[in-house]
Amino acid sequence: MGTGHYFWAIFYFTSLCSASLANNAKINFREKEKKVLDQILGAGKYDARIRPSGINGTDGPAVVRVNIFVRSISKIDDVTMEYSVQLTFREQWTDERLKFDDIQGRLKYLTLTEANRVWMPDLFFSNEKEGHFHNIIMPNVYIRIFPNGSVLYSIRISLTLACPMNLKLYPLDRQICSLRMASYGWTTNDLVFLWKEGDPVQVVKNLHLPRFTLEKFLTDYCNSKTNTGEYSCLKVDLLFKREFSYYLIQIYIPCCMLVIVSWVSFWLDQGAVPARVSLGVTTLLTMATQTSGINASLPPVSYTKAIDVWTGVCLTFVFGALLEFALVNYASRSDMHKENMKKKRRDLEQASLDAASDLLDTDSNATFAMKPLVRHPGDPLALEKLRQCEVHMQPPKRPSCCKTWLSKFPTRQCSRSKRIDVISRITFPLVFALFNLVYWSTYLFREEDDETF
Repeated sequence: MGTGHYFWAIFYFTSLCSASLANNAKINFREKEKKVLDQILGAGKYDARIRPSGINGTDGPAVVRVNIFVRSISKIDDVTMEYSVQLTFREQWTDERLKFDDIQGRLKYLTLTEANRVWMPDLFFSNEKEGHFHNIIMPNVYIRIFPNGSVLYSIRISLTLACPMNLKLYPLDRQICSLRMASYGWTTNDLVFLWKEGDPVQVVKNLHLPRFTLEKFLTDYCNSKTNTGEYSCLKVDLLFKREFSYYLIQIYIPCCMLVIVSWVSFWLDQGAVPARVSLGVTTLLTMATQTSGINASLPPVSYTKAIDVWTGVCLTFVFGALLEFALVNYASRSDMHKENMKKKRRDLEQASLDAASDLLDTDSNATFAMKPLVRHPGDPLALEKLRQCEVHMQPPKRPSCCKTWLSKFPTRQCSRSKRIDVISRITFPLVFALFNLVYWSTYLFREEDDETF
């Protein structure tokens, strides 16, 4: 073949390539998308009221795979027992009626923004209290149709969901809040929801809650049977752990301080009645106000919460300190009365002894007479000597440890009242420390045992 033939062959091949590139450059794929949409969704060609076929075109139920992306959790309310969440919700299923030619892989998918153009699963959130779509600036929703007939539906929504709580361990508790999704009208014979394989639930990395920590989550199925049939259902259980540091600073430490302040009255003089009364009443009222504020932020439940045990015992200790002063005051007045009676009795005995000694002095020159062997009743001198003999005749008793310890403290006029104060200084802190040991060990261990997630 000559050189001329090679030249014409190369020229012809180059011309064909140039023509092909020119034709491709002129193709408007947006127009192709419009034609494909008109072809598959045109009037009389697609009916959105009819559900898709089952797997591989069978007459089985349509399978819809679901996955969600949790964008934020704004609040968890203990009073109303609900929580608010914003999420991206996605559904994917196959509708063979929507298959189209991808033009040798150049049309990856078709995008729609009108959900009513194609068949949609009738999914609803069964524990929803309130919810809304996001329409700023445009509705946050899209539908993608792939060449093989696969449909992807994605939407951003905000929901307020019910979360029944068990507050027996509050504020040392963990709460499980669920997100339930179910079919409203299609039974499992027509529609089945499944979690997407791999990673069906995703959570934003910087998720932050003021009073809770999201520890983990679990996906599960919750199909329900009613009189009208069985309906497919999906659920996500979110395990939240309550942050304890806030309650430690705002509740537990102030209550401890109030209880300790109430013990200051044990170190005040028993005669300082205004100081001790005002201290006891002030701490009691402050503790009652603290308890009322705590209960105002919680729902009225029929069972006893951990915080109720704590505030109740602290209130009891403060009230006990006030009652202790009442007992001290009563013991002080009783001791003063007994001391006055003893003083009067000693004065009468001294007067009798003085009268007897005067009588002996006047009869000093008289004839000596022997004292009778028989003791006359009411003779003060004989009574005093008899007591001395009885004291010398009684065997010495071994003092007890408690009496030895109490004997170290001053015992002036009001000995019993002083000893009550001294005993209270030791007893109240010991009992409160024992209560703390039992309280924290019980509720912290029960928190681990009751975790059934």
